Amino acid sequence: MGKKNKEKKAPEAAETEVVDEVVEEVPEETEPAPKEDELDALKKQLAEEHDQYLRVLAEYDNFRKRSRKEKEGLYVDVKAETVQKFLPVFDDLERALANETTDEAYKKGVELTMAGLRKVMTGLGVEEFGEVGDAFDPNSHNAVMHVDSEELGENVIAQVFQKGFRIGEKVIRHAVVQVAN
Repeated sequence: MGKKNKEKKAPEAAETEVVDEVVEEVPEETEPAPKEDELDALKKQLAEEHDQYLRVLAEYDNFRKRSRKEKEGLYVDVKAETVQKFLPVFDDLERALANETTDEAYKKGVELTMAGLRKVMTGLGVEEFGEVGDAFDPNSHNAVMHVDSEELGENVIAQVFQKGFRIGEKVIRHAVVQVAN
């Protein structure tokens, strides 16, 4: 039995030596280190592309903001133009209310129509301006007459011939007024 065990051990030892040799023979795969010039060129290219990307991103952001601003401005302009078309109707209703009438139903109908028109204009963001006693502003008022008055201060509206209207900062129609002093 002793001989058989020795014979068995000998082939096993030979096999392990072969395996060790095979493992040693397989070279490790290593990548060659990139050259410094190539690395610098790639870094420079990456930086240029990143800069270009940031510029395109900023350009798109500016385009988006500009488009939104133009859209809002266009909306205000269209609203102002539409309201301007209704101002003669407003003026006619105001003159109708200023005249005395004996027909109460007629007067009530004109008052309701004027109230409805004012409600719609307020809903659109339109505000009236140009009241007696307000300070005169040449950007908002159109002075057609001048009067000397000791009761009113300098550059104060003495009389309003036609009311002015604006949406936000945009003047739709200047108020036509008489200015004191």
